[in-house]
Amino acid sequence: MVKLGLIQTTSYESNQKGIAQVSKTIKKLGQKETKIVCLPEQWLKNNIIKDFDSEFLEFKKIARDFSMTIIPGAFYEIRKNTSIIAPVIGPEGEFIGRQEKIHPFDYERDSVKPGNEAKIFKTSCKFGIIICYDMVFPNVANVLAKKGAQVLFSPSRIVRRGIAPWEMYVQVRALENRIPILAANVENQRFGGNSIIVDLTEDNKVVTTKIIKLKGASEKSKEFILEKYEKSRKSRFADSNKFQ
Repeated sequence: MVKLGLIQTTSYESNQKGIAQVSKTIKKLGQKETKIVCLPEQWLKNNIIKDFDSEFLEFKKIARDFSMTIIPGAFYEIRKNTSIIAPVIGPEGEFIGRQEKIHPFDYERDSVKPGNEAKIFKTSCKFGIIICYDMVFPNVANVLAKKGAQVLFSPSRIVRRGIAPWEMYVQVRALENRIPILAANVENQRFGGNSIIVDLTEDNKVVTTKIIKLKGASEKSKEFILEKYEKSRKSRFADSNKFQ
């Protein structure tokens, strides 16, 4: 059994104030023995992190103190080729990897280089990261599940008018792949919140979703027995036939 969590953020005056405020929330989740926590995409004011080690120093300390894994969100990384990345802080308080956004959205395509790999991370469990618009494309979740992910996290930034279809995408990806998904969103005047934890329940071979939604600036963690999905996931994938 493992406890996994989300943080839904609001707007902050600066990166410094946002990180300071959210650090308190992460500590609360750590005190509840949450082992992995995920934040939204581009929740900080500037959305660009110049030095991940220095700006997220407090997050790294909290991760070490509580043996947590923290996905701080997803941000622009300005290099020769600009990417949008979701870094991962491991339970020893150091960055252990990063997932690149595979499908830049709309205006992002003008400046962002797409990623080309769906990666698996292993700390308290095996997990994958789906960054916002990547949720639209079925193969991202499917590849991660087939690579061995037991749960998926999704740092997202969804405008209010896009919440209804986004919630559908998240639930369908969970159902398709028989895998729980925790998707974090920003809530402010423009972005619609409703961060969502999608669990699955099965009754006589019919699988349905169990949903928890967040409101306002808030956090939520939930215990999962991730092994219980494996038989259903294996059976689902075995039913797939080749066609063209």
